[in-house]
Amino acid sequence: MALVLPLALPLRPRIRLAQGLWLLSWLLAVASILTLLCSGHLLVQLWHLGTFLAPSCQFTALPQIALAVGAVALGTGLVGAGASRASLDAAQYPPWRRVLGPLLVAGTAGGGGLLVLALGLALALPGSLDTGLEEGLGAAMSHYKDTEVPGHCHAKQLLDELQLRHHCCGRHGYKDWFGVQWVSSRYLDPGDQDVVDRIQSNVEGLYLIDGVPFSCCNPHSPRPCLQSRLSDPHAHLLFDPRQPNLNLWAQGCHAVLLGHLQELASTLGSMLVVTILLQTLVLLGLRYLQTALEGLGGVINGEGETQGYLLPGGLRDMLKTAWLQGGVDHRPAPEEGPPEEAPPKEGLPEA
Repeated sequence: MALVLPLALPLRPRIRLAQGLWLLSWLLAVASILTLLCSGHLLVQLWHLGTFLAPSCQFTALPQIALAVGAVALGTGLVGAGASRASLDAAQYPPWRRVLGPLLVAGTAGGGGLLVLALGLALALPGSLDTGLEEGLGAAMSHYKDTEVPGHCHAKQLLDELQLRHHCCGRHGYKDWFGVQWVSSRYLDPGDQDVVDRIQSNVEGLYLIDGVPFSCCNPHSPRPCLQSRLSDPHAHLLFDPRQPNLNLWAQGCHAVLLGHLQELASTLGSMLVVTILLQTLVLLGLRYLQTALEGLGGVINGEGETQGYLLPGGLRDMLKTAWLQGGVDHRPAPEEGPPEEAPPKEGLPEA
């Protein structure tokens, strides 16, 4: 059967292949470590922002798969560095000769599958991140007032820290706070007629005001923070709610968090692409080096010219051979019968 992609490898190219493979293997190890760091950083960020992500958001699967990809790629790089260095010494290569074949199969199947899966997730999951942040931020804002409700008592603190750290306000802007009750009913005076009128005028019985929490205030603004009566153009001096001169954070937290997480995912995707290319080169180089040394009995400086290849035969020939062998194996054997008697020899006529 014809070899798949054969490559003639004399002595000098064999040595250069082993040396170049050693360098590529260490580059793969470095790239895989960076992939592990990027995926770990993204996973930690998602863990900190878990309160603002919907439970149905599957974006957390991306860094988890990328961690597995980085671990497999790191193992491939270390194996490639060790095998390529050992191939230069006939005394050190025999232990690698027995295990290199299974390691190549495992690295190609497992690592390749994980890398393709991680790239697919990097392209497909950002859409679910948008929806997850939309739902998660809305739920967090609705629980802002529930400071004494078990399971939601830290929602106010987390949302205030989020708006102060990321310089954002509301889900898409400060006016999002106008549609939710963010003041706890514990701090509302039931005898105040304005409070009663606001609650009774709302279909859901919520106390809605045109104000925002203190964490929406921009400390770099030259004027004191305006938190209440933001819809009334006459409530504050030199204030027009129609003009972008508010001393509040202009951006919504949805856009800020989406851009931040997508930037981290983009960096991780770039590292995955580099890791895929390096791992492909390392696996191909290991395969050519292994098959070339097999033709020389495992000695890289053996006499003569040898060939490296990917597969010992073409895919069509391999399938054809397997089909023919299967047909021969399953073909019923002919029934054995009594041996036929030889026909009697005719006597010679007498002279």
